Amino acid sequence: MTTPNVLMIFPRFNPNSFWSLQAACDIYGAKCPAPPLGMMTLAALLPGDWNIRLVNRNAEELDPSDLAWADMVMTGGMLPQRPDCLEVIRMAQALGKPVAVGGPDAMASPELFEHADFLVIGEAEGVIGQFVEAWESGARTGRFEAEKFKADITASPIPRFDLIDFNHYLFVGVQFSRGCPFNCEFCDIIELFGRVPRSKTVPQMLAELQALHDAGYRGHVDFVDDNLIGNKKALKQFLPALEAWQKSTGYPFKFSTEASINLADDAELLDMMRRANFFAIFVGIESPDTATLVSMRKKQNTRRSLAESVGRIHAAGMMVIAGFIVGFDNEESGVAEGMIDCIEATSIAGCMVGLLTALPTTQLTRRLEREGRLLPFANESLGDQCTAGLNFVTRRPRIDILKDYKAILEAVYRPAAYFERARRAGRNLNCPSHPVTARPVVSSRDRMTLLRLMWRMTVIRPFLARHFWRTFVDIARNNPSALELVVIQLTHYLHLGPFSKSVIAEISRQIRVLEREQELEPRRRDAGVLQRAV
Repeated sequence: MTTPNVLMIFPRFNPNSFWSLQAACDIYGAKCPAPPLGMMTLAALLPGDWNIRLVNRNAEELDPSDLAWADMVMTGGMLPQRPDCLEVIRMAQALGKPVAVGGPDAMASPELFEHADFLVIGEAEGVIGQFVEAWESGARTGRFEAEKFKADITASPIPRFDLIDFNHYLFVGVQFSRGCPFNCEFCDIIELFGRVPRSKTVPQMLAELQALHDAGYRGHVDFVDDNLIGNKKALKQFLPALEAWQKSTGYPFKFSTEASINLADDAELLDMMRRANFFAIFVGIESPDTATLVSMRKKQNTRRSLAESVGRIHAAGMMVIAGFIVGFDNEESGVAEGMIDCIEATSIAGCMVGLLTALPTTQLTRRLEREGRLLPFANESLGDQCTAGLNFVTRRPRIDILKDYKAILEAVYRPAAYFERARRAGRNLNCPSHPVTARPVVSSRDRMTLLRLMWRMTVIRPFLARHFWRTFVDIARNNPSALELVVIQLTHYLHLGPFSKSVIAEISRQIRVLEREQELEPRRRDAGVLQRAV
């Protein structure tokens, strides 16, 4: 049997979403934030003699010659990629190419991808052998389903870093663990990967980082774990080895990740992460209201001062990016004021504020289905829950939720408010100074990036100049070791500022529609009464 040519196609995300960071990508000369780690890992799981090409449609065009070359197309992704994933399937099948589909969206909603030639449900490590055996035996269709939560990620190979161009990306991802021990009602991670975190071994993880280093990459590496501290015991075994590896290689990487807010309760763990050169943490705060947190089963965020918790993370030299959600059943009418106050008190500049979305397979979706409140995704092609959430009948009037959401966005993404939070956070960041990485505030490597940022902040968008220079100069004078992290947050505003305006415009449109319906409702009622009378 001839060796197959496998074309992996990573579908497009919606370019106008919170996470696209397109303006920041432009500043750094990148095409999109990160490469497709899942596909790079899948490529490493396939037989070594198979010919593989990877096309990320967020970073490069799909050349017709690639499709002509392929014996098989592999694709798949997350919910916001679904429209383009379906388009990739259509294009490939129109040319007679068998298509294999997998990934989180296929795991959560397999019925939407039944027309693919191969449907792979579950983690690749648990099912890839069956798929390869079927292909090599001549099968050109099939369905393969891995046992849930059983994939042995200690057998997961080093991703195929050779398949990507590092210059296309702001950062590169790696993964230490899968799963999360918590039980948040709205979260799909525990449904897809389980509540018992499974971790790679220390030698395995170091080998992966060494391979990335040997491939020539330097800079920002993101641990894509949904909760890096889900298994603290395993992480505390890994971090000292990571610190030692960083020292031995001259600190080539700075790390970011996602973790639960209880990270702030563990001073030892914060210090370990600081010494290993972690610089940014995404935390799901969701709501400052205790009753709302309890109702969503996110009790780990209760019984604490969020401002003090975030302050401890800042004091460990890590900037905090946070997620907030509007639309929970238990919300009170003052949710906007409370959330704005929380964001200001924590000095978190980058806030992903979204509308509650009932994702496939979650406990929330199952409850809403039982209650008869679930609605179809009306606008899933928009890309994320900033404009396409609330896919259910809300407890509070929908128009009130949207007005609160709009008020939050208007308040926290005003330039003065955003830059002031970045400045306050920058004052509090206690960044480490590793001997090998100690360098001038502006290195030669970063000079052009900084000049492009200054040009855009001062000339292209002069209304930002005062806020930018006040923040930049203040941190340069008072906490220069934190300047690099603050500049990252300022760069993000080039995307987040315009993006927030586009979300506000769309939410305003939805509010006008609902207001119009409210105006028409009495007329409809009167017309109904008149018709019955006749």
